[in-house]
Amino acid sequence: MTSFVNYLLESGISLSLFALVYFLFLRRETFFNVNRWFLLVSISFSALLPLFHIPFYAPQAMMLQEVTVTPYINLLSSVTVYGASLSDGAEQFVMNYSLLGYVYILGVAILTVKLFIQIYQIVRLIAQNRIVSEAKIKLVFLEQEVSPFSFLNYIFVSTSLNNTPGWEKMLEHEKQHIRQGHTFDVLILEFVAVFQWFNPFFWMFRRALRENHEFLADQAVISRGTAPSWYKQILINQYVGEQIMLANNFNYSLIKTRIQMISKIKSGKIANIKVLIGFILAASLVAVFACEQKQSVKAENNTAEKSVAIVFEGHTMQLSGDSVGIEKLKQFISKPIGSEKTTTLESQTTGDNKGDQVYMVVEQMPEFLGGEGEFRTFLARSVKYPAEAVKKGVQGKVYVSFVVGKDGYVTNAKVIRAVDPMLDVEALRVVNSMPKWTPGKQGGKDVAVQLTVPIYFRLQ
Repeated sequence: MTSFVNYLLESGISLSLFALVYFLFLRRETFFNVNRWFLLVSISFSALLPLFHIPFYAPQAMMLQEVTVTPYINLLSSVTVYGASLSDGAEQFVMNYSLLGYVYILGVAILTVKLFIQIYQIVRLIAQNRIVSEAKIKLVFLEQEVSPFSFLNYIFVSTSLNNTPGWEKMLEHEKQHIRQGHTFDVLILEFVAVFQWFNPFFWMFRRALRENHEFLADQAVISRGTAPSWYKQILINQYVGEQIMLANNFNYSLIKTRIQMISKIKSGKIANIKVLIGFILAASLVAVFACEQKQSVKAENNTAEKSVAIVFEGHTMQLSGDSVGIEKLKQFISKPIGSEKTTTLESQTTGDNKGDQVYMVVEQMPEFLGGEGEFRTFLARSVKYPAEAVKKGVQGKVYVSFVVGKDGYVTNAKVIRAVDPMLDVEALRVVNSMPKWTPGKQGGKDVAVQLTVPIYFRLQ
């Protein structure tokens, strides 16, 4: 579901930006074929853009497996909290409000049913009325008064059409729709409409392309010897009957707009340069949405990180890293350097917690209910990146120490390595809100154990 929401957002943003380019720079130009392909490519590009994933690799030095020695007690796997970007915020908004999802699905269902009804209406007209073939074009004669319209290689006309002044020009107009393949454009639009119905820019796009079809057909009729003044008169006098919006219709566009475009002076070739704006926009969208930075070596793997306390020559150290690296280091340290130098694992204690002895390492360490995965999920859901910190660009890793008592409850939480008061307070709040743990055990008895968790606040 998350991926689909992201797809809708990215394709919708792309479609909206291309629509702005068209209406601001290209709509009033008379190179209609160029405009048609700009609109079609824009729709196709916007539909495919979220599916592009172009990796590029940042050069990095080869890194060996890392073992870190820190003074922190029982260091747990760090949790990274990201500041939300615009698309992430919008995606989260959609995911959090299930009602919006139901509304979207309802819109998809309605438009799907509408599309099938329109196709059924056309098929029924073909099946129930007389058809006359003219080369590759088929005329379907209807008894009712309707304005001529076309679909695929069918032209639907009223039987009384030949009584209308200029009827042969109307027929030629529809033939041009067929020759130029406008029905396929319309079908693509209707399919995209099912999924982008919520995007107001799409409906502008849809109207612009169908309006462009009318300009192209008008231009073709005039270029075949029809006087522009006479053709304008036909447009003004034409009666608009019932229409099926899925089909190309003689009077689909506003008559006034079509007349204006017929009268408009042809755009100079230099105007074609405006199309370059579209290419620049496409390249920018690919850079923003499709390119993903990949790293050849992952420098940090918190999920596989282990930790253990080691006492060496009277000093307690906390080792964190992968299990292989820790084991090798333990073996290395454990080798006797002299007759008196040995290394042992030891259960250290610190202070007390309401009269209870607090351990650093015990036989059975405390466990969050559900395990480490559930612990990380709890932190990721609970921590809220402070808005002011996002605004100021503050980020970093906050270390919070706490005690899991022998009753399983969290106490004595404190920040032992701070970053910024805004982040420190949030990290401390979440640790204090943790639910009851399964307490640690030493000698078969429940005991209090001190732990440390790093919470990494990171801006994307």
